[in-house]
Amino acid sequence: MDVLAEANRLAAEGKPVLSLAVGQPGAQAPEAVRRAAANAAITARLGYTDALGRLETRQAISDHYRDQYGIAVPASRIAVTTGSSAGFSLAFLALSEPGGRVAIASPGYPAYRNIIKALSLEAVELPMKDGDFDLDALLAAHAEKPIDVLLLASPANPTGAVIQRDALGGIVEACRDAGIAFISDEIYHRLRYTGDDVTALAFGDDAVVINSFSKYYCMTGWRIGWMVLPEALVRPVERLAQSLYICAPDLSQIAAARAFACTDDYEAIKQGYEANRKLLLERLPKMGIGFAAQPDGAFYAWCDVSRHTNDSMDFARRMLAEIHVAATPGADFDLFEGERHMRFSYAGPTEAIAEALDRIEAWL
Repeated sequence: MDVLAEANRLAAEGKPVLSLAVGQPGAQAPEAVRRAAANAAITARLGYTDALGRLETRQAISDHYRDQYGIAVPASRIAVTTGSSAGFSLAFLALSEPGGRVAIASPGYPAYRNIIKALSLEAVELPMKDGDFDLDALLAAHAEKPIDVLLLASPANPTGAVIQRDALGGIVEACRDAGIAFISDEIYHRLRYTGDDVTALAFGDDAVVINSFSKYYCMTGWRIGWMVLPEALVRPVERLAQSLYICAPDLSQIAAARAFACTDDYEAIKQGYEANRKLLLERLPKMGIGFAAQPDGAFYAWCDVSRHTNDSMDFARRMLAEIHVAATPGADFDLFEGERHMRFSYAGPTEAIAEALDRIEAWL
């Protein structure tokens, strides 16, 4: 956020800033989604909905699981949330008590750690092993002191790494056997470039799945996401949501229900990400910037810049000041080796990505 604030300041001064930092789509939601919202704003009686969300929106999400994954998920087990962020808070509160331990992978999304700490829980950060989640490390930490919850994302932020089907199934089964609740962050589903998405729901109905309309569906500012819950957690999450949020934004719920019918629009946007990804894969290694994980999904590349720096924040500041290219330093994502890594987002226009790479190459 410090980098972004400085980038905004320079842009306000008229500097030609290019961003590889922002973790949100460069495109807006399709016209059909925006039209549904515009019509609802004029004609609908907007107000509080059920805490779990509008039935039509929950049913649209249920239909999505049938169509996309071939999995039956009743609308009664779906909660519509104020973005995935609310989903994480609700899941942690429903699955643990103050002082409980939540395991997360490192590198990982920094807000996981911050939400966990804000809820008086302990974040147990487990370093990735050769780019993969280390299940043995989880079980060892659990044997030393019980872990209540494991949270994993696939595809992941900041790495873009994907957990393969067999590995994900093994993790779900191991957590079940050990009595560890499993949360699957699937916010970057439908943004995979090397195969099909696999949901944790394929391995049983006891996982909590959290997703959002922010990434693939280009609705970050609409603050709308969802959870798929085991039956036993539906009522606890409903009570928590009533007290903490009342409900997700009604207007956003109406619009989001239309998003699943706009696949052609979204796939066209995804083709832009694929072109950008190809540029990074081709050009960054030639600059002495390697990939610390294979970017198979999302729209991020997690890169090793240790040939050029051992201080990723300083590297990001100098790159922004000297060539006006913003990228994200790794320190917040990885408490172990973050100083030697950078996250490059390729969610913007291909022309801007190409020009940013030109500037970086000349600068290095």
